[in-house]
Amino acid sequence: MSELFQQFDVWGAFWLTIKLAVFSLAGALVLGTIIAIMRVSPVAVFRFAGSAYVNIVRNTPLTLILTFTIMVMLYDLGINLADENSPTSITDNGVRWAIVGLAVYHAAFVCEAIRSGINTVPPGQAEAARSIGLGFTQNLRHVVLPQAIRGAIAPLASVTIALIKNTTVAAAIGVAETAALMSEAIELRADLNYVTFALVAGFFLLLTLPIGIGLTSLSRRMAVKR
Repeated sequence: MSELFQQFDVWGAFWLTIKLAVFSLAGALVLGTIIAIMRVSPVAVFRFAGSAYVNIVRNTPLTLILTFTIMVMLYDLGINLADENSPTSITDNGVRWAIVGLAVYHAAFVCEAIRSGINTVPPGQAEAARSIGLGFTQNLRHVVLPQAIRGAIAPLASVTIALIKNTTVAAAIGVAETAALMSEAIELRADLNYVTFALVAGFFLLLTLPIGIGLTSLSRRMAVKR
């Protein structure tokens, strides 16, 4: 295994995977929450837009979305997310557009997770909030969303784990994360195939298992008693 670490930037690939997961998850949570609010909005146009986003994005392959960010957004439209004068601008663009693509894709699943939490809130509570003069935004902020987040912890854990595993798709647009490392190592060092596979599998297990156990336990403790 020491040969693998000496010949390849294993720690760099692992760290890049973690950064992809953290930043894209943050973006997905923000965007997904906004879309979830749109889906339960009293404004029909917002509900339609939110529903269209979820149905279109959720049924589009992630590879296609990431390829679109590079081929169309970067090369065709020239939307640069990195410093053009930097020697690492191409690499930085790949990483940043991968974060955007991962966030946009998983926001659809975050939206549905939060909406499922909203559906666990008894309608009578929202009606009571309206009866005392709270508007839609105040109702969401003070009554609905705090309870909805509690009910959405378990599905959000599943989305988080799926996002971590889906960071491997970023290798398709040249991002040197863990999947790209494994592909290169298997190609150049066939004698280390099993070691490489075990190392990568162990890395993802180390990332996802504590999240699954921790958020499931948190979901049980935070569950609203009916």
